[in-house]
Amino acid sequence: MEGTKPVNKKLAAALSGGAVLVLALTGCSGSSADDKNDALDAWAKQVCEGVQPQAKKIEAANAAIQKETSDNSSPADVQKTDAQAFQDMSDAYKAIGAAVSGAGAPKVEDGQKKQQDAVKELNTLSTSYASLKQQVDKLDTKDQAKFADGLKDIATQLDKLSKTGNDALKNLEEGDVGQAMAKQPSCKSASAPASSAPSSPAAG
Repeated sequence: MEGTKPVNKKLAAALSGGAVLVLALTGCSGSSADDKNDALDAWAKQVCEGVQPQAKKIEAANAAIQKETSDNSSPADVQKTDAQAFQDMSDAYKAIGAAVSGAGAPKVEDGQKKQQDAVKELNTLSTSYASLKQQVDKLDTKDQAKFADGLKDIATQLDKLSKTGNDALKNLEEGDVGQAMAKQPSCKSASAPASSAPSSPAAG
């Protein structure tokens, strides 16, 4: 099984870069803003509450692939885990897009354009992860070398995904929007690193 481990590690590394995308929407700095804009605060609350469960889903998908790289997993197990993770991420980005769309345009300059661009970007991400899921499903798990090559190609695509595609999200949360989101407890908890989850003590 050694053949798939290095490329699956590469896949996990690329995926952890991809997880940064959703945190671009939720990882606002905790700067204090005054409460002059109740409408914007209400918008931020709606978006953050919609994003929080999806951010957790993306973190869980990321963790599943990371775990698969640390085990001596068979290609079939890797395929099953990766395909499910990509499906979950596709669903999560689509749901985040729906949350941003459903909240309407934030009451800031160019708010409608920023909102529409972000929704378009999130839907594109959803489609990209759905495509990766289909590619994983088609990999030949019986041929170790072919499987490793296929994973390598997917890791390359993931790497590109993690380096592009969050400009509109950044634009959406500039200035007052970012400050309003930073005040929302649900956004703060959504952006907490997955490693902060309490670990249970080892038995025995």
